[in-house]
Amino acid sequence: MLSASSEDGGGFVGPSIIEFFPPAFLFIDTPFEMNRIIAIRIIMATLLIVLFVIGTRNMKIVPGRFQSLIEMGLNLVRVNIAEDLLGKKDGARFLPLLTTIFWTTLFLNIPGIIPGFNISGTSLIGMPIVMAVVAYVMFVYAGLRKHPLTFLKASLFPTGVPWPIYVIVTPIEFFSIFILRPITLALRLLMNMVAGHLLLVLCFTATQFFFLDAEGAFKLFGAGTLVFGFVFTLFEILVSVLQAYVFTLLTTVYIQLALAEEH
Repeated sequence: MLSASSEDGGGFVGPSIIEFFPPAFLFIDTPFEMNRIIAIRIIMATLLIVLFVIGTRNMKIVPGRFQSLIEMGLNLVRVNIAEDLLGKKDGARFLPLLTTIFWTTLFLNIPGIIPGFNISGTSLIGMPIVMAVVAYVMFVYAGLRKHPLTFLKASLFPTGVPWPIYVIVTPIEFFSIFILRPITLALRLLMNMVAGHLLLVLCFTATQFFFLDAEGAFKLFGAGTLVFGFVFTLFEILVSVLQAYVFTLLTTVYIQLALAEEH
């Protein structure tokens, strides 16, 4: 995390965009160059895989505590998102994808509040774009698979519109459905993680500045920024969970729209 600093005791230096572009420390100047954010992504993805492999291996009819936690995590997506919006048949069909999206997003979001990591794996646009593209491909696949002859026509030429108006409506529908949806998915996730990180950095660097560099009664402000930092940390946990849920929910809604009978 960016540290509070002062130049010749001149004052507080807050967070900057440089924070999201940490220097490479491995395989420098190669296609496999790795910095702190990429390392966080690899670590969290590995941890997620290990947890679910251990939790689903040798499953018992009467589950232990760890197996129960894993089953609760799986049921969270299955019951509250997949089956609720898609029904049991289609919910089961898309459940592996939706479960992967939810838990991957959550595990990449949460390092923003883990000491030593201090930044989420989704705080750079690359990962949100990859996940949005996956959601987009699944939306198009679901529509073409269920309605191969009418999906694109129903999407671009909504019923009940006079033919001359399609000159205006069709480009708008194309931009809204096939371009804007994946862009908004990616940007919504990215902006929330960026904003959360900047707030935490601002609070804790201000705390360090007030405690170590401020003089006299100004040191008392450090207690206030420390409290705000703790509150924002709890808020960031909530945001991390909500963004994983919202991303998965919107992906499911898009799939539901693609499967709708009116196509």
